[in-house]
Amino acid sequence: MATIKSGTFRSLAIRNYRIWAGGAIVSNIGTWMQRTAQDWLVLTHLTQNNATAVGIVMALQFGPQIFLLPVTGMAADYMDRRKLLIATQTAMGLLALGLGVLTLTGLVQLWHVYVFALLLGCVTAFDAPARQTFVSELVGDTDLSNAVALNSASFNAARMIGPAVAGVLIAGVGIGWVFLINAITYLAVIASLLHLRVQDLNRTKRAPRTAGSLVQGFRYVWSRPDLKALFMMLFLIGTFGLNFPIYISTMSVTTFHVGANEYGLLSSTMAIGSVSGALLAARRARSRIAYVLSGAGIFGFGCVLAAVSPNYWFFGVVLVVLGIAAQTFNTTVNSTVQMSTDAAMRGRVMAIYMAIALGGTLIGAPIVGWVADAFGPRWSMGVGAAAGILAMLVGLRYMFRYRALAVKLVQYRVHFSLDGHEVHLREQRQREARIQAR
Repeated sequence: MATIKSGTFRSLAIRNYRIWAGGAIVSNIGTWMQRTAQDWLVLTHLTQNNATAVGIVMALQFGPQIFLLPVTGMAADYMDRRKLLIATQTAMGLLALGLGVLTLTGLVQLWHVYVFALLLGCVTAFDAPARQTFVSELVGDTDLSNAVALNSASFNAARMIGPAVAGVLIAGVGIGWVFLINAITYLAVIASLLHLRVQDLNRTKRAPRTAGSLVQGFRYVWSRPDLKALFMMLFLIGTFGLNFPIYISTMSVTTFHVGANEYGLLSSTMAIGSVSGALLAARRARSRIAYVLSGAGIFGFGCVLAAVSPNYWFFGVVLVVLGIAAQTFNTTVNSTVQMSTDAAMRGRVMAIYMAIALGGTLIGAPIVGWVADAFGPRWSMGVGAAAGILAMLVGLRYMFRYRALAVKLVQYRVHFSLDGHEVHLREQRQREARIQAR
């Protein structure tokens, strides 16, 4: 058994991961700048504060994760992930460039944003599972959990910087320049991919191409109660909870009546919590389902507090808590799924993961946007609260049924124990063996 190393930043000791992380942080900042500018463009320039339009953009951008699922997972399992990422990152940069040119020339219309969001969603559908599984090639399984958490920290550190920078640029030079700067930032991650030492990558055995390989990923997940529970929780929170572009933009404009700078500051404020949550996850030697449950529960009750926020500053403080909870949940689910999945199946399983995590927006974003328009932004956050609490209940049901979770009252204190943990692991290994034998 490999020794589990400690240290929050231990994956950065690996040269390939360090190079990749350097390029990714630059690109991630650009990505968050564009997301902020795109939502502001739709909400304040192309519509009259129409949250439904923002929801449609989100749905078009994340919906292809579902429709292209049959091929994106197979691409991540069968193709060279490094070369695939170079292609997808290049395409993303060109799309940002095109939207920037349209905006700067004053020709941009709402349907243009819809088309670019759909095209970006199609490219992202191939990029996301390849990027998630490529981490294991950079660091190996021993440091996988730590690397996943550091990736999340990088993404959310960019989330802290990007929206604030975007707010300043929107007010100073205009939205179009934000899109162009994002296009340039893709050069950083492409350069990092080109400079990796290919011979040092931890290549895994590719899955054999068979007639049933397309549905094998679904069969694999269906045979695993733990993965089914995690994916159901992810669906609830990812679909109805993680719609913060709608929450933050509508609360900023229609509830607190603030401008672009304050809107960007709120997004960055939430990212403080997200970075904190990711770094806390990076310190942990192992992923535990208890962190998934606590993340879902705190997220649900945090949304309740956000919905009743009396002012802008209280809302910003609650966003920090929501950032920690959401990142604890997402990071732990991601690393748990990857570490518990056979390497040959990882691409297809992670494609299902990404389809649920991002593709659920196709359903949830228009609904949450409609709720915000029809009943107000505070009620839309109530939808997120219900999603978090339901996800926690799903996790508890799994724990009671499959992990023999016992709740005892000892000296007026509640104690939890997992009496069926070893039984669960043995049954899980037996199920995996049957799947691989087919």
